Amino acid sequence: MASAKISSTESMRFYNSFSKLEAFCEKEAFKGYDPYDSLNSRLFQKIPVLSKSRIVKLAWTQFFKRAPLNLRSLVGVPKEYNPKALGLFLSSYCNLYSIEPKREWLEKIHFFGDKILETQSKGWSGSCWGYNFDWQARAFFQPKYTPTVVATTFVTCSLLDAYELTKKQAYFDAARSACDFVLKDLYRTYDEKGTFSFSYSPLDKSVVFNASLLGARLLSRVYGYTKEENLYQEARKAVIFACDYQQENGAWSYGTLPFHQWIDNFHTGYNLECLSDFARYTGDHEFDAYLKKGLGYYLETFFTEEGIAKYYNNSIYPVDIHAPTQLVITLDKLGVFQENKDMAEKVMGWTIKNMQSPKGYFFYQINKYFTSRIPYMRWAQAWMFLSFTVLFRNEPALYREHLSKGDENSGH
Repeated sequence: MASAKISSTESMRFYNSFSKLEAFCEKEAFKGYDPYDSLNSRLFQKIPVLSKSRIVKLAWTQFFKRAPLNLRSLVGVPKEYNPKALGLFLSSYCNLYSIEPKREWLEKIHFFGDKILETQSKGWSGSCWGYNFDWQARAFFQPKYTPTVVATTFVTCSLLDAYELTKKQAYFDAARSACDFVLKDLYRTYDEKGTFSFSYSPLDKSVVFNASLLGARLLSRVYGYTKEENLYQEARKAVIFACDYQQENGAWSYGTLPFHQWIDNFHTGYNLECLSDFARYTGDHEFDAYLKKGLGYYLETFFTEEGIAKYYNNSIYPVDIHAPTQLVITLDKLGVFQENKDMAEKVMGWTIKNMQSPKGYFFYQINKYFTSRIPYMRWAQAWMFLSFTVLFRNEPALYREHLSKGDENSGH
């Protein structure tokens, strides 16, 4: 059944929502806070002994992550560029440029691309990126700018998006170099078949399925350019490992550790788009059955009739901004946006209505008893920004029909 054409009123709502978000991000110069950045606190760093304690760092991080009010300015946490956010914005402006090749968008592409090259983590086997803060998790501690396969893959793919438009060789060279980071610096957990999972970073040995598959995606996308057999073969081994852990119903837990057994929305989306990209860039479709089963589980499990994007497979709360943004991106990556367009627009519409501030930014989470309205730049704004541009690229009329009156409608 064909999807109904979106009304002009609804189209205006999407465009105005994006325009307000764009204005907010530009006002903040694309810098901001992050759910996990509280260890950047100048106050905390001055506390002797306690600031070195794993338990205290974990408690401090979780307190600020879960607090409904943003207390970061009170303890000296600065607003900063986050490399992954830079990558998400870069891909976003590449999408906008593909719809309308404006000089302004091209300038943004060069700005974000060049800024990304400046923020590389040094001292590793290849180009790589991490977060702009110390990060204390239950499984590991990551010092500031420790490179991760997650940040590196999103950044690298954005550089390749920019390379395809600009042909700037430095962008491609950094992307190819990132493959050396993945192959040489990440730990591997092998199974009895000789397939493996890439670690999250060079400093841990955890098995996190979306992280490993993101490494496979990076290798397979670069393979699409260079045809280096080793990139394909190593990516394929990581794909086999992850597919072997897919559950009968199509789900994946987050990882293999005892406290990684939850099943959530957006990491499932990551897994699916990575499998899709592997097939797209290598031509290897052996794992399409896993992809199809996973997509069915994803669409049937994580979204309500009202358009709410659930966080977990068994719970709506918290309604996290990352979940609705991932739907549009996943549908696009898997080439199934048009047949699921109504669902995507319903989820986006609910999110705009319930999670966008009058100031333009999007809230972090709606919990059962309170809402966290903190305007995180990476976690909320950058992802929502990207999701809008993917939506517009699939439905360019949502964007183009308002271009001539965009300034008067957006409040710029």
